[in-house]
Amino acid sequence: MRISGIPLVAAASILCLGTLTAQAKNPMVGGAAMYEDKNIVQNAANSKDHTTLVAAVKAAGLVETLEGDGPFTVFAPTNEAFMALPAGTVDTLLKPENKATLATVLTCHVVQADAMAAAIGKMIADDGGEHDVATVGGCVLKAKMDGDKLTLTDQTGGVATVTIADVKQSNGVIHVIDRVLLPKS
Repeated sequence: MRISGIPLVAAASILCLGTLTAQAKNPMVGGAAMYEDKNIVQNAANSKDHTTLVAAVKAAGLVETLEGDGPFTVFAPTNEAFMALPAGTVDTLLKPENKATLATVLTCHVVQADAMAAAIGKMIADDGGEHDVATVGGCVLKAKMDGDKLTLTDQTGGVATVTIADVKQSNGVIHVIDRVLLPKS
């Protein structure tokens, strides 16, 4: 049997290949599809795992920036990462009088580049196992590999692991992390 002149087995293979190609796009994050044609804020707002991050971005007045052209790489802490901070920290940071501090914390998660995990891994290898990553907020993160996992050490010695890498955005990329990165106090 043939479909449009293609043998049925070949047509089925092409259909499967097309399905795999469609599925090879962005991973789901927080139970939501992530779309390459949407910006960082639009996609993060759809993730149930990033409601605290989105609230913090709004409170810090960074929505317009992260909706901008970029390119940006955002290391996006989950709600659980925020909950792991000492009790009351998030509530304190979200207060209007702490907007500048919150903005500093958040921009320590942002790099002015479109850095996919493979590129970061290559920089780590080229630098002998550790690569300094300068953030928009003035923090320097130490990127390393722990087996096949990318880790980031902040300026307080806290270590975040990338749990979902390479979530492409229209203005950069998101890497989901399991810890909030903090600047020097």
